[in-house]
Amino acid sequence: MASRILTALCALTLGHTAMAIPQWLAPRATTSVSSWLATETAVARAGILDNIGSAGAYAGSADSGIVIASPSTDSPDYYYTWTRDSALTLKCLVDLFKNGDTDLLDVIEEYIDAQAYIQTVSNPSGSLSAGTGLGEPKFNVDETAYTGSWGRPQRDGPALRATALIAFGQWLVSNGYTTTATNIVWPIIRNDLSYVAEYWNQTGYDLWEEVSGSSFFTIAVQHRALVEGSKFAASVGSTCSYCDSQAPQVLCFLQSFWTGSYTLANFGSSRTGKDANTLLGSIHTFDPEAACDDTTFQPCSSRALANHKVVTDSFRSIYTLNSGISAGVAVAVGRYPEDSYYNGNPWFLCTLAAAELLYDALYQWNRIGSLTINSVSLAFFTDVYSSAATGTYSSSSATYSSIVSAVKTYADGYVSIVEKYASSNGSMSEQFDKSSGSQLSARDLTWSYAALLTANLRRNSVVPAGWGETSASSVPATCSSTSAIGTFSSATNTAWPTALTSVSGSSTTATTTGTGTTTVTTTASTSTTKTSTSTSCTTPTAVAVTFDLIATTTYGENIKIAGSIAALGDWDTDDAVALSAADYTDSDHLWFVTQSIPAGTVFEYKYIRVESDGTIEWESDPNRSYTVPAACATTAVTESDTWR
Repeated sequence: MASRILTALCALTLGHTAMAIPQWLAPRATTSVSSWLATETAVARAGILDNIGSAGAYAGSADSGIVIASPSTDSPDYYYTWTRDSALTLKCLVDLFKNGDTDLLDVIEEYIDAQAYIQTVSNPSGSLSAGTGLGEPKFNVDETAYTGSWGRPQRDGPALRATALIAFGQWLVSNGYTTTATNIVWPIIRNDLSYVAEYWNQTGYDLWEEVSGSSFFTIAVQHRALVEGSKFAASVGSTCSYCDSQAPQVLCFLQSFWTGSYTLANFGSSRTGKDANTLLGSIHTFDPEAACDDTTFQPCSSRALANHKVVTDSFRSIYTLNSGISAGVAVAVGRYPEDSYYNGNPWFLCTLAAAELLYDALYQWNRIGSLTINSVSLAFFTDVYSSAATGTYSSSSATYSSIVSAVKTYADGYVSIVEKYASSNGSMSEQFDKSSGSQLSARDLTWSYAALLTANLRRNSVVPAGWGETSASSVPATCSSTSAIGTFSSATNTAWPTALTSVSGSSTTATTTGTGTTTVTTTASTSTTKTSTSTSCTTPTAVAVTFDLIATTTYGENIKIAGSIAALGDWDTDDAVALSAADYTDSDHLWFVTQSIPAGTVFEYKYIRVESDGTIEWESDPNRSYTVPAACATTAVTESDTWR
C-alpha cells in the first residue's frame, strides 16, 4: 500500500488505471488513455526537472532555476531559456505543488531567484529602467543576454511570468507567508505588470516567433495577468491602478480577433489566422469559476468551441496521418496549416491543447449544471453528436449526458494520438512527422511535457484557482488604445525564510477506518533543508483517493468503479474506471485504483464486474457514499471495500 501511495503522489495520481485481470494471466494489449497517463505523468514530470538547471540531467551547465527549452544543441539549437516557455512550465509546477507535490518547492524558489536577476539583464530589447528589456524572448543558460538576431520583442513572456508567480504568491499568502510574498515575489510581478500595462498596445512577435503584429494569445494572457495582478496586489497590501485602468481596454481589443466563425490568431499576417495559438489562448485563460463567456473566449464558450472545430479541421486534409479521419474524431494538430518549419508537422503541445480545451469545457459544464448550443457552436456539437440542436440542456437530461460523453471521447482521442507517437519510454520532442509519425525537431521539449501534465490535470477535474474572470468580462462600449505607467525596479530580495514550510521533508499517510473516519499522520524528515516552525500547511485542492476492493474473480473478468462524479464516469458504465489486479494473489483478491478527486467532494459509487463477453453485473444495493477529506496536509487516502 505504501508504495502505491508514493507512486500516486509522485505522479499526482493523475489517473491510475492498469491491467484489469491478474497480471500473470493478462494478454499483452494496448493501454487505455487512463493507464498510459498514469505512467506518462511521471515521465513528463521527470522530463521537466531534467531540463532545469543546475541539477537537471540535461541542464547541468545552466544556472540554478533556469528552464531550458530542450537539451537539443544542434538542428535545432534550443539550449536557451525562453521567458514564455519557462513561465508556462513553472505555472504547471506550481499547480502540481499546490496539489500536494511538495518536492517541487526548491525548484520553484530557484526559478523565482533566477527571474529576479534576469529582469535586470540589459539586452537587445532594452533594459529594466524603461521596462523594455522585459520583452526580450530568450537568454543564454548562464543568465546573460542573447545578442544574436531574433524576433523581438515578444510581449507574452512578462504576462505569463506574472501569472506563474502570482499562483505561488497566492499559496504563500494563504499559508501565512504574506511577508515573503510581499518582499520577494511581488517586486518581480510588479515589473511584469508594469510592462504589460505600458506596452500591451504595441506590436511584437507572436508565440511562434514568426509574425510581428498583434497576437490573440498575447492579448488574452495580458488581460488575465492584469486582472489577477490587481487582486494579488491587494493581498500583499499594495495596489495596481495601472492594471485596473488597462485591463478593460485589453479585453475590448481582444474582441476584434473574433471573425464571426473562428478566432483570428494574428493581425499583421497574410495567413488565414487558423492557428493553435488560439486554442492555447483559451486554455491559458481558463477560469474554473467562469461562465461560458464569449468575451474572454472561455473553453466552454460558443466562440472557443467553434474555433476548436475550425482550427482542428484545418489539419485533417494536410497531414497523411489524418487521412480518412472524419470531423468530430481527433486528429494530429500542428501550429497552423501554412506552417513550413521542418516542412510543417503536428506538434505534441498543440495536439494536447486541443484535448485540454475540451476537458476545460467539460469541467465548466459540469460545474454550471448545463450546456448551451447556439448557432455559433452548433457545427462543433453536430460533429460529435449528430442529433445536436440549439438549446440549453440540463445536466439531468439524457441529451446532456450523451453530449458530455461524446466530448470526453473526442478529447481522449487527442491524448491517444500523443500516446501513439510518443517514444516507447514516454519521451516527447517538439514535433512528429506528418506522414510517418516519427519524432522531429528538438528532443525532450519542456513545453511538451508541461502540456501533457496540464491536460491530464484538467482531464481529472483538477483545476487552478480562479483568476477573477467573473468580475472582468464586461467589455467597454468604446475601445481605446491607451497605456499606463507602472513601476520598474530591481527585485533584490531573494532571501527565502528558513521558517518556510517545506512539506517535501514530510511524509503523509492517511488511513480510513471501517466507520469512515480518516486519520492523518505526518512525520517530519530529518533530512530536509528547511524546518517547519509554522502551524500552517498545504491544503490540496485535490486528494489521491485509492479504492481497495476485495473481489474474487476468474480469468477474463474485470472490475470497474462507477460513480456520481466525472472522475468515476458519471454512472456511465462505458466511462467507469478500471481497477488493477497487479497485487491480486491466491490469498489476497485485491483490486485497486487511484483517482485524483477535488477535496471535499461528496459522491456515491458502486463496483461493477465486467465479464469477458461484455456483460455487466452491478454489486448489490445500496450505493456506497464517500466524502473526500479536505483536511490540512491530506494528499492521499484509501477507502477499503469488499464486493457485495
